[in-house]
Amino acid sequence: MPASVKFTGEDKDMTLDELADFVEAARKAGVPRDNPVRAELSTSGKIKQVEVALDEDTD
Repeated sequence: MPASVKFTGEDKDMTLDELADFVEAARKAGVPRDNPVRAELSTSGKIKQVEVALDEDTD
C-alpha cells in the first residue's frame, strides 16, 4: 500500500469523534474520495484502526 493516513483509537476502540477526525485528516490530505477505507476490528466488532491510501488505491 502506498503512503497512507492511519488513525488508531485512543482507548483501543475508536469513538465517533476519532472517526470524524480521521475523515477530516484524509480529506485535508487530498485522499481520492473513492478510495476504500481499510479497518482493523476488535473481536467484539468495534473499530480499532482505520487507514486509507493517500494516492489512488489500486490494490
